Amino acid sequence: MKGLHGLRALVLNNDNNNSNANGNNNLNNNARFASNNPSTTRHQKMEHDLYQKLCSYENLELAWRRARRHKTLKPYVIEFEKNLKDNLLLLRAEILFHSYRPKPLETFIIRDPKTRKISKSDFRDRIVHHAVCNIIEPVFDKTFIHDSYANRKGKGVIKALERFDKFKRKVSRNDTKPCFVLKADIKRYFDTVDYEILVQILKQKINDAHIIWLIKIILGNHRTKENGKGMPLGNLTSQFFANAYLNELDRYIKHTLKVKYYIRYVDDFVIMENSREKLEGYKVAINGFLKTIKLELHPDKSKISRIKQGICFLGFRNYYYHKLLKKSNIRKMENKLSKFKEQFGNNKIRYDKIYVSIEGWIAYAHYGNTYKLRKKILKKFEELFPNQIANTEINRWVSILKSVTVHGDKTNL
Repeated sequence: MKGLHGLRALVLNNDNNNSNANGNNNLNNNARFASNNPSTTRHQKMEHDLYQKLCSYENLELAWRRARRHKTLKPYVIEFEKNLKDNLLLLRAEILFHSYRPKPLETFIIRDPKTRKISKSDFRDRIVHHAVCNIIEPVFDKTFIHDSYANRKGKGVIKALERFDKFKRKVSRNDTKPCFVLKADIKRYFDTVDYEILVQILKQKINDAHIIWLIKIILGNHRTKENGKGMPLGNLTSQFFANAYLNELDRYIKHTLKVKYYIRYVDDFVIMENSREKLEGYKVAINGFLKTIKLELHPDKSKISRIKQGICFLGFRNYYYHKLLKKSNIRKMENKLSKFKEQFGNNKIRYDKIYVSIEGWIAYAHYGNTYKLRKKILKKFEELFPNQIANTEINRWVSILKSVTVHGDKTNL
């Protein structure tokens, strides 16, 4: 333990609480990675500064706050926070000295409704994932196309569906012309992402050996049947890497094929045109491009249909004049309600968390023609959880009461 405290004092200057500056000096003096060339270019310095920001105590503290969000009562979070500063400083030292090694992933199967293998990282490693994304995501996000909607600030499912509606009206000239849609997804996308290609893509914007080393460590923690391929569902970094990897496809479709009406959400995408033949040509060209980055379209899930037949996209069957929730989504919510009831009865989940989940689903379902369905789900929810009230509801009512003005009086209640 004495040696550990000595390491912290040496590397992080814990005594005077100036961890950021001292850590930067140690990074500069690290013989394994230092440059003997005094004429360091401005570009190299910028990249070097980027790694210093990634390793800074401030960034790791921000990463911890983001990693703990909605998980403050989890035992592993509470345990980490017992010695929060020491744990973050130690993590920082490991990253600076390239001795950081993540713990093995915890893998489990979920059915929602299709079977998926989810890999869960240790809480400490999730902090590192957030630390990486805090720094490099802003660099890449400004290079992404407007119509990439997954895992990005200001985007999301609802925004993508709104864009779908706008495009269908434009292409069909308000339902006066035929509107064909190529709805496609990529076969086994997360299982087939190639590490070497991914790293080369990342190097286009992050040409820094330290950051690339850390990314390779994160990627290498996921064991697959084929070495050098695949990313775990469930990691924050996987979501970001997925966007960076398929940004190559986005640029090809928008800048080479000159496609105007294109929307992508993770590995699902749609293209709209007046001509089926044009979409057939796009489909062949896109599949050819995908092979250059070692991917391919799913042969059964990549089809061209008219909008009047209904296009399954982002959980809805989208028609020109209306949209319906997929039956699998409805079953999933009904099953979730039953599971919530069981967990609540066993004190494994708080009512507040259940309420937030249901509220989110209702907001999502509201985007379709689902009035009767939402009414049915809410009735079942109230039957399963009678006489319960969430803090969200209390705060909402308090806010309303405060804003109510007594008739004939300017004083708020």
